[in-house]
Amino acid sequence: MKTHVRALVVGGGAVGTGIAYHLAKAGWDTMLLERDALTSGSTWHAAGLLPLFNMSYATTHIHKYSVDFYKTLEAETGLNAGFYVVGNLRMAQRQERMDEYMLYSSVAETADVYHEFLSPKEIKDRWPLVRTEDLVGALYHPQDGYINPADVTQAMAKGARQRGVKILQKAQVDSYQWTGSEWIVSGHIMVEKGGMLVTGEETFEIHAEHVVTATGNHAQRTARLLGVKTPAIPVEHQYIVTEPDPMLQEYRKNNPEHPVLRDADAKWYVREERGGWILGPYEKGAPARFEYCVPDSFRADLFPLDLERIEGEYMSFIHRIPSSETVGLKDDFNGPICYTPDGNPLVGPYPGLRNMWMAEGFSFGITAAGGTGHYLAQLMTEGEAEIDMASLDPKRYGNWMTTEYAARKNEECYDHVFILHHPDEEREACRPLRTAPAYDRQKAMGAQMGQVNGWERPNYYGPVDAPASFDHDGRSFRRGAWWPHAKAEAEAVRNTVGIIDASAFTKHLVRGPGATAFLDHLTCNKLPNVGRINLTYALTEAGTTRTEYTIVRLKENEYYLISAGAWTAYDADFLMKAAEDFMAAGGGHLDIHDITTQWGVFALAGPNARALLKDIVKDADPDTVLSNKRFPWLSYRDIELGMCPVRAVRVAYTGELGWELHYPIEFGRYLWDLIWSVGAKHGLKGVGARAQNWLRQEKSYRAFGSELGRDATPLEAGLPRFVDMSKEFRGKAEMEKKGTRFMCVTVLIDGPADADPWGKEALIHDGKKVGRLTSGGYSVAFGKQIGMGYVPVHLSEPGTKLKVRMLRELWDAEVTVDSPFDPKNERIRIDG
Repeated sequence: MKTHVRALVVGGGAVGTGIAYHLAKAGWDTMLLERDALTSGSTWHAAGLLPLFNMSYATTHIHKYSVDFYKTLEAETGLNAGFYVVGNLRMAQRQERMDEYMLYSSVAETADVYHEFLSPKEIKDRWPLVRTEDLVGALYHPQDGYINPADVTQAMAKGARQRGVKILQKAQVDSYQWTGSEWIVSGHIMVEKGGMLVTGEETFEIHAEHVVTATGNHAQRTARLLGVKTPAIPVEHQYIVTEPDPMLQEYRKNNPEHPVLRDADAKWYVREERGGWILGPYEKGAPARFEYCVPDSFRADLFPLDLERIEGEYMSFIHRIPSSETVGLKDDFNGPICYTPDGNPLVGPYPGLRNMWMAEGFSFGITAAGGTGHYLAQLMTEGEAEIDMASLDPKRYGNWMTTEYAARKNEECYDHVFILHHPDEEREACRPLRTAPAYDRQKAMGAQMGQVNGWERPNYYGPVDAPASFDHDGRSFRRGAWWPHAKAEAEAVRNTVGIIDASAFTKHLVRGPGATAFLDHLTCNKLPNVGRINLTYALTEAGTTRTEYTIVRLKENEYYLISAGAWTAYDADFLMKAAEDFMAAGGGHLDIHDITTQWGVFALAGPNARALLKDIVKDADPDTVLSNKRFPWLSYRDIELGMCPVRAVRVAYTGELGWELHYPIEFGRYLWDLIWSVGAKHGLKGVGARAQNWLRQEKSYRAFGSELGRDATPLEAGLPRFVDMSKEFRGKAEMEKKGTRFMCVTVLIDGPADADPWGKEALIHDGKKVGRLTSGGYSVAFGKQIGMGYVPVHLSEPGTKLKVRMLRELWDAEVTVDSPFDPKNERIRIDG
């Protein structure tokens, strides 16, 4: 048996074999272990659908790669992967569903995914067995369809073997040990005993530089062996197979196979199967299974079918395809499919571990297997993938996550597969969970909450007496019920003053003799002087943007780092590993502490911000304590507001005169009440995240996860003023080597009267797709839509005319100057 490899893949389903294939293709010596037989997990009972439809830019690329890749496997391996290119028809019973498809159309266009829109008549003319009189249309992908999961897995396995991959089946991993330079993976060879798979006496030990786990339903056991947490927990998914349908058989005598049919409003998919139909519903009430481990007795097994749970979906299937009404049931499947709370897989480095890679939580594993292998192999072998994979990073869930949270959110995610996925959607399960001290005060003021990293934060403030369903009922792909409230909030920041609860911000304390040298090399901007702040970026080794930080220099070797609230564990892991490397290389000692939950944040912004703070600040000279002389822009001061000690930072993400007020978390309710006690005379208004998002675009402030990511450098993001080229820093050489391939721009849009861009739309020039928006919204300053995105360098000059595709139509857009609102920052710097 081979005992030393560069890469070891644990898990022999479609995902694991796809990863092994692509690592070998990249030139890495690779081995794969499977505890049973290839395809014996969820792969064997998967329906094999290949849906290209996805609102995620990264996931769309992954799915597209898979569909294209699977079509090449037979030529390479001689094995037919069982790919039936029949197309995929997504039907809509209502206009709002078509609005969803129109938004997806823009995402698809940015990723070069071909698609068509069909009318009810066009559907009926092509597929007369489908009832269409109650449809408004459909979105059609003619290039995808379905595949045999076992066949495609075996084809990828053969391709991997042809490239030198050793595949060992009946090998269960029992321990992982990191030596500092390699992983020692040990376990037992499994044996058959009375139909059971049990631990045998033979053992194995594999030494690997890198390990990838793709263990599917066994993800919880894998996480325990590694001492980490993961939200990957399976949920039951059942589907039924009918007897042959005589009318379908007659139709097929002179016609090709039906596409995969999806009636999203009825919550099911259907495809042909040997003259009959497969019906796969996504019903309410499907339970999570194996929350802690998969029983040893469970192999390629299934759960009992629960027909009552899918009765509604079954009846709607008969309604949509009337010929199925007299057809009996031939077979049924109810098996575990792994999920995550947001439905996206977990792909990337494990938190806290070196050279250990996760590929877990695939609810659409067959669709994602090929693309995951391709892009994960890029991450591992090249340092970064060509697309930004941060949205799939396992560290988007922190240690606050529990088994109960993951199981209940995964159940919610399952029954939300076919709901309308509004961009302003907020899911209700397991909430509220993490709350800042003023949460109850904000709710009493009408705050409609969103969730970021488990934290509750106001999205906007609706009517105080609004019913509980106000936010849910007001969601839309156009301008939802929240829109006028967000507009009023944005106007308040521009005209008077607004307060934003930003307590979810990630906060780290970095200190010690080595802190300055460490941060100087880690980030690309000059470090601030004591008492000052700066905005800076940590780069990947590939020279792209890894993280954005606001750095506050408290003392000579003590720094307070502020970063995005959604990425706390992601940033913590990065800082800790970078610090370990720095000290191991002989750098000075430093300590890093995640202090996110110790400090709350209120952001005050607007022309009246200083006047409001003067009413509550305690100082020997309150008239000057907030002046430019004593408290200049881009500085911090320790001040007292009433009886609350505050670390005040003079910066505002909205582009107005403002301060971030960082306070010890236990003072949150007191400080909130204190601010509001004088707020009325200054025109104070509660402001949520949606208005803030609009306002920051008026200033061309980039957001991490939108404009800033691991597929673009800070220079391509249009941020050379935050890059000090006179010093050496992590990723500098690779950043310079990349040059400027494209450029981030801000555009003003003359769009429709009832909709704004969501930051997913295609940018068009001379009839051709040239880029995409990464953010979008409405500008109260300019009275029109606004967006930010990436275009070729030659199209980035202010005044360039573009088009933005919204609601299937093209709307005029123009590249504007950076920071179109107050470009000289006069309002931010104003004295008083």
